[in-house]
Amino acid sequence: MEKLPDAEVSSILSLSAALSYGAASMAMVFINKAVLMEYSHSMTLLTAQQLATALLIHVGRRLGYTRSRGLEMSTAKKLLPVSLFYNANVAFALASLKGVNIPMYIAIKRLTPLAVLIAGFVSGKGKPTIQVSLSVILTAGGVVIAALGDFSFDFFGYSMALTSVCFQTMYLVLVEKSGAEDGLSSVEIMYYNSFLSLPVLMFLIVATGEFPSSLLLLIAKSNSFYFLVILILSFVMGIVLNYTMFLCTIVNSALTTTIVGVLKGVGSTTLGFVLLGGVQVHFLNVTGLVINTAGGVWYSFAKYQQRKSKPPKRISDVEAHHK
Repeated sequence: MEKLPDAEVSSILSLSAALSYGAASMAMVFINKAVLMEYSHSMTLLTAQQLATALLIHVGRRLGYTRSRGLEMSTAKKLLPVSLFYNANVAFALASLKGVNIPMYIAIKRLTPLAVLIAGFVSGKGKPTIQVSLSVILTAGGVVIAALGDFSFDFFGYSMALTSVCFQTMYLVLVEKSGAEDGLSSVEIMYYNSFLSLPVLMFLIVATGEFPSSLLLLIAKSNSFYFLVILILSFVMGIVLNYTMFLCTIVNSALTTTIVGVLKGVGSTTLGFVLLGGVQVHFLNVTGLVINTAGGVWYSFAKYQQRKSKPPKRISDVEAHHK
């Protein structure tokens, strides 16, 4: 069988990572919504998902199913900011939902690609091409236009959402940096993130008063077969989502991950109109979504052209596979 060129393998891997993350992220939106309709303690659910992730990777490493290395204190210290930004992003995002409606919340979160682009430029990563810059601005502009059809102002909610965008930006940039500089695989970064997140999340569920009532309710709800199925599915998809997110960020870039997230949001919003109903369609909403999608397609084309002019990118997951 003829072996594919390294450049073609790299392109296939990049595309597969982006598509996998987009599919997992879109599925997770609806799975989490199904769980939260039955069980409203989101922080406890997130803690359980992180615990399941850490335990699964630990057991898999012990049984030899993954070649990821064990925890090292020096590496944990380097990745501690990643975990802190991750939890801060989640905490401020949850706080913003108290004053901002879901469509506007999604619109604000879709401004993350622009923030990642600015952060990369400020940190000296290099000036992006004109096409990449314009496509990201077009994507963000489409979000703003779409949001104008359902615009309601709440200073606290908007402040929390914008703060969440900032933390998410730092989180994605740090994930990309740790994967490139420290040679960590996506599984290893996911393991460290889950391990370091647990103490913070456990503190939060106790401080906010969710625990122990949330645990008792979770045990009681487990008697329902339907709830048990979607709960287990949320654990599995949580692991898949984290893995594909880290892999997409390492193989491609933080900006690519956020652009895929934006396009996923468009798909989720469209499916939400069809599957859930009860949402009034406005001209500005449709126009904004079309502009948003056009920006995402333009960005994909610009990144493809940029990748063709560069040598193939090797990552630790691929290197580990050939060892």
